[in-house]
Amino acid sequence: MSLYVLDTDHVTLFQRAHPVVVQRVAVVEPEALAVTVVTAEEQLRGWLKAIRRASSGAKLVWAYTGLRAVLGYFNSVHLLDFDEMAYTRYEKLRRQKIRIGTQDLRIAAIVLSVEGILVTRNQRDFERVPDLVLQDWTVP
Repeated sequence: MSLYVLDTDHVTLFQRAHPVVVQRVAVVEPEALAVTVVTAEEQLRGWLKAIRRASSGAKLVWAYTGLRAVLGYFNSVHLLDFDEMAYTRYEKLRRQKIRIGTQDLRIAAIVLSVEGILVTRNQRDFERVPDLVLQDWTVP
């Protein structure tokens, strides 16, 4: 059984009920779907930044509502750790001087360490990572 790992963009699309992404997620067995702790970090940082920058009561309520929703989401999904195996893959990729962002490289390392399939629209960057299998669930 393949393990499909949603990148941060696909998680956001799912949370916003993108019809094609929601349909694809619905047909995958729950144990075959995961996200990385790096994606959790990115989304939590975004909501914490929104809380810090809230300039009105309405924006503050909105930001805390978003934070609560994201915490609930990550509590309900299979969350992949950045463990020793992922770190080893990450360091190997860094030594290859692959020119993508640090967070994307960490996501790629986690996916490679579990022999998963990365579900992403960011083909341009992630295709630079050797042996990383990619799929885009935004296209029917």
